[in-house]
Amino acid sequence: MTKVEILSEEEWRAREAAHTDRMRAWTEPHRQRRSRGEKHPVLDFLFTYYSFPPTRLERWQPGPGVVLTGPGARRFLDRPGYRETAEGVTLDLSAFSDRLARNARYSLSLLEAIHSRRARVDCFGLHEWAMVYRTRPEQVRHAQVPLRLGHAGTDAVVESLNVRCSHFDAFRFFTPDARPLNQFTPTRERQRELDQPGCLHVGMDLYKHAYKLDPFVPSELLGDCFALAVEIRELDMRASPYDLSAYGYSPVPIEKAEGRAVYARAQASFARRARPLRERLITLCRTLLTENHHSSC
Repeated sequence: MTKVEILSEEEWRAREAAHTDRMRAWTEPHRQRRSRGEKHPVLDFLFTYYSFPPTRLERWQPGPGVVLTGPGARRFLDRPGYRETAEGVTLDLSAFSDRLARNARYSLSLLEAIHSRRARVDCFGLHEWAMVYRTRPEQVRHAQVPLRLGHAGTDAVVESLNVRCSHFDAFRFFTPDARPLNQFTPTRERQRELDQPGCLHVGMDLYKHAYKLDPFVPSELLGDCFALAVEIRELDMRASPYDLSAYGYSPVPIEKAEGRAVYARAQASFARRARPLRERLITLCRTLLTENHHSSC
């Protein structure tokens, strides 16, 4: 059984405030941009492709095995998944639904497969280039942002370098002309076979694996996954064909050897930083599935 951690009201309120303040550094600017009708080609992705609402990202959850004490803890009973015990308020493992169990089993299977592999850092972010390969200007995904090398220059880069994208959720946005150029043919069914730790999208997806377990994921782990996803997304787009100088991002010019070297070093660094987060998610999934099994017996 999970070791129980009992938090005083002062302790859990401090954790709650720290998490909320940390996440609001990203959620508040997003709300302000949205209220003005402004699009952000880099950061919107974290709130649109990843569909977790900002209000829930800000909301602190203690995770399993934690008891909240003090009169203020009773407000957690207004949320789904909590119960009151003699010690205080805690997550109710009987509320760990079949849907959440399916999410945990899927994540565990995929995360364990990824964790067993060495990181490959030779793709150089060409997936973003392949998404605009041989398109007309009006078909470009971020049409409000110019291409650094223009359309012809962008196409030339795709044709001159080896496209090695192994992640289905990037590959599925390739243009029809770019798909045959890819070394791999990723599918959803092959994701467990092909996903690998060096892939930027695999690193960002740790955030998705975390929020799919809400409210049974500690917010500190959720926040760490989100913060890493922000940094990875920034590299992802700095290495893209877009000119993001108006948004304060300098390019990582992967069309040049020195740019590819910068990208590969950053990619390797993100893979190292993602590893302990993946380990924490694997442990959480195992714990939830084991504890849920016991609670239903």
